Amino acid sequence: MGNLSFDYTGRVVAVTGAAAGIGRELAQAFHAAGARVAVIDRDQTALEAAWAGQERTRTFAGDVADEALSESVLAGVAEWGGLDILVNNAGITRDSVIWKMSTENWRQVLDVHLTGAFLLTRAAIPGMRERGFGRIVNVTSYSGLHGNVGQANYAAAKAGIVGFTKTVAKEVARFGITVNAISPNAATAMVAAIPEDKLRALTEMVPQGRFAEPSEMAAAVCFLASDEAAYITGTVLAVDGGVSM
Repeated sequence: MGNLSFDYTGRVVAVTGAAAGIGRELAQAFHAAGARVAVIDRDQTALEAAWAGQERTRTFAGDVADEALSESVLAGVAEWGGLDILVNNAGITRDSVIWKMSTENWRQVLDVHLTGAFLLTRAAIPGMRERGFGRIVNVTSYSGLHGNVGQANYAAAKAGIVGFTKTVAKEVARFGITVNAISPNAATAMVAAIPEDKLRALTEMVPQGRFAEPSEMAAAVCFLASDEAAYITGTVLAVDGGVSM
């Protein structure tokens, strides 16, 4: 994870998809920087395995597309003083070419990515407005910016995150709340599932010649969530080794 100079002592952070991969690394970075962290994932077993017994943390298991979960998270961090920083990272894939894609797989992917981000953001903003401070960081992807064969649902969801980020940023800027996104290119479980020949071709497309480690996303997110980034909002930061150039 490296040495981060950010100090989040006293801040309350919620990270979705925090049981593994990028989400876990982001949550760990905030935690290492002193924050109290609400970690959210639908995989309760993995979530507890990753976070059991850690001080300054609370676990919330459930589907981010379930409205009751967002209400539970906000209620759960209320005694910490309310949510300062929200990272909407949770995501799934259900890949297939469009003519073979089921309606269920289309809806599941959009629900987790888009509805999940919407529900938690909507729940978080009233408290952020009241306190005059908030940071929301969403996670989009290369597919959302450029499209990708076999990922019409995922690309649509991630493109939707971009529009969602920019719109909410305009709506809440006057309240001291910033809303930004990152577009990562990291070696996650999703990448590990790519067939070897295709993965080799994708790696060759990256000017730096490799996929990032999930931990390499942490500094970018911690920066966007920091006091120093108060004048940055509505942006999509590509943390991708130059592949989107």
